[in-house]
Amino acid sequence: MDRILVLLRHGQSEWNHKNLFTGWKDPDLTLKGVEEARAAGRCLKAHGYFFNRAFTSNLVRAQHTLQLVLAELGTPYIEVIRDRALNERDYGVLCGLNKDDAIRKWGGEQVELWRRSYDVRPPGGESLKDAVARVLPCYCQRILPLVLGGQRVIVAAHGNSLRALVMVLDCLTPETIPELEIRTGVPLVYRLRTDSTVAAKETLPMIYAQP
Repeated sequence: MDRILVLLRHGQSEWNHKNLFTGWKDPDLTLKGVEEARAAGRCLKAHGYFFNRAFTSNLVRAQHTLQLVLAELGTPYIEVIRDRALNERDYGVLCGLNKDDAIRKWGGEQVELWRRSYDVRPPGGESLKDAVARVLPCYCQRILPLVLGGQRVIVAAHGNSLRALVMVLDCLTPETIPELEIRTGVPLVYRLRTDSTVAAKETLPMIYAQP
């Protein structure tokens, strides 16, 4: 029994490209983001991965990424579960702002604290600690039992909702989590033991189409 869990951050979104805080806003993928998603699908296929079940957020950039990956794998009709708990962090007043403009308004140190710290919320938004509090029950109650039962599961979500999962899987601390960056479109493959701890972790290389 493989007990495979794959985590995948969505491809580049329109607001990633514009350097805007996105949070719960709902832009779609750029052309680059579409190709990143397809490349992730090709990479997973080349390594022999397939999935019995898929999870994603309520936001279109993650859903579109998952759709493209499953199409590349030739399994577009497997069951997909959408869950608000897997949404990106809510950045509150920062949503929609250019990151450089936010730095000019509040200062680089304050903006970095809002972005990267574990438990400091931007005004009207969530901290990473808040994201962990909603992501972890979804993982423990919905995702993990499927993986431990032998199903191969892919989760297509967002930088911070996946940081919350990686924090748990990799046993990171509030002191070490700020250093973690989840790249767009790069699959993280986990093999779990029967006690749900990580037996192995692999970051797969992206495979782009030949021009």
